[in-house]
Amino acid sequence: MPVRLRAIVGYVLAMVTVAPLVWLLVAVLRPADELFAVTLPSRLTLDNLLFVLTEVPIGRYMVNSAIVSVAVTVIALVLHSMAAYALARLRFPGRQVIFSMIVSTLLVSLPVILVPLFLVARELGLLDTYAGLILPAIFHAFGIFLLRQYYLTIPRELEEAADLDGCGYLRRWWQVVVPLSRPVLASLAVLFFLANWNAFLWPLTATRDPDLRVVQVGISTLQGQYGSAWNYVLAATVIAAVPTLVAFVLGQRRLVEAIKTSGLK
Repeated sequence: MPVRLRAIVGYVLAMVTVAPLVWLLVAVLRPADELFAVTLPSRLTLDNLLFVLTEVPIGRYMVNSAIVSVAVTVIALVLHSMAAYALARLRFPGRQVIFSMIVSTLLVSLPVILVPLFLVARELGLLDTYAGLILPAIFHAFGIFLLRQYYLTIPRELEEAADLDGCGYLRRWWQVVVPLSRPVLASLAVLFFLANWNAFLWPLTATRDPDLRVVQVGISTLQGQYGSAWNYVLAATVIAAVPTLVAFVLGQRRLVEAIKTSGLK
């Protein structure tokens, strides 16, 4: 394919990708009665954004999402890193079977286990609590898989040198492996944060208290049974997207580096 033709195709694909985002930004600044008009807006207004910021507790929703997302990200990185290191370096019976079982959970989506997960959370008294939002979201097989693949690329000689200094497995993991795995940990932090910030189904199921609503559930309350304030929904969506955009921009370079290093195609 000629270079010029490839450039044209690239520009067209970029326009197709960016067009919905541009429409979203323009729609947020439109007056409510022109929201779905195909013409340019007669005027630009901040009324939709101001209404969401002043009349809707969007700040509370975003704080709840931040608490859950940060807590899940930090706890998951520590536990996933330890589990991946054990699967990559320790020798024990059934290691491959355990790893295969962990990876196989990627085939099970949340709706499949939603009812039993809800029943377990109810029996443990986790409904309408931050713990109920955080604990079920910690485990994810992709994090363990990605970290294990990365740890397999770390030369054993580095750990053997630490072993000569009297370091056990825990100190080797903390003082040797963790510092070397900062790129992949940073990429996973971005992925975990984005996934939990955008979580909707489990927070909707596990909470009824309005003070515990996360941002995605809060946005859904702007949609009624007989009508929806789409101008406010779009405005809240733009506001809620700002932290995710910042997190992705800050971590995208390390995300690409980690995917290349782990051998994913």
